Amino acid sequence: MSQKKDFWDKVWEWVKSIVLALILALFIRTFFVQAYKIPSGSMIPTLLIGDHILVNKFVYGVRNPFNRDLWIKGRLPKRQEIIVFIYPKNRKLDFIKRVIGLPGDVIEIRNKQVWVNGQPLNEPYVQHTDPKILPPELSPRDNFGPVKVPPGHLFVMGDNRDESYDSRFWGFVPIRDVKGKAFIIYFSWDPKNFHIRFRRIGRLIH
Repeated sequence: MSQKKDFWDKVWEWVKSIVLALILALFIRTFFVQAYKIPSGSMIPTLLIGDHILVNKFVYGVRNPFNRDLWIKGRLPKRQEIIVFIYPKNRKLDFIKRVIGLPGDVIEIRNKQVWVNGQPLNEPYVQHTDPKILPPELSPRDNFGPVKVPPGHLFVMGDNRDESYDSRFWGFVPIRDVKGKAFIIYFSWDPKNFHIRFRRIGRLIH
């Protein structure tokens, strides 16, 4: 009888440990750090398809995961930071882009060059794959605006500028829908050549 009781005591301790670990993992994932996989090439060359990244969810404040109400205040996103956010056109999807415009900024694109508040933005991270310049009546890709970013919103773009579906096409991102700041690549898998990209592991995201 004593041996049987000891056995079930051990099982119960084991179950409690697993449940506690799961609760802790869920708490960390919800409020502090979350892992994401890069599914598309819109952030090339900074982020590649198959990169697995960690996102700091605490830096911009802690929000209610159900209605996005602010619980603990953090700082606002800064220009040129890479963020993960809820896609405004489909709230079931998360997107990752770079912050270009902050509330009150005037954004304009002239022949692929981004201008912020009348000044050209230095963007060493940008990749252009198409030398053609599309007229604004055909596409907002290369010529856009000027537009003023409304209060409480951001203007975001992908680094792979000619292959990114971003604020040029679907508008602004509410700051309340920003989930966090991308900060490190913890794993990278090349889906085309079927190998691990070891050189990318541990790389900080800028």
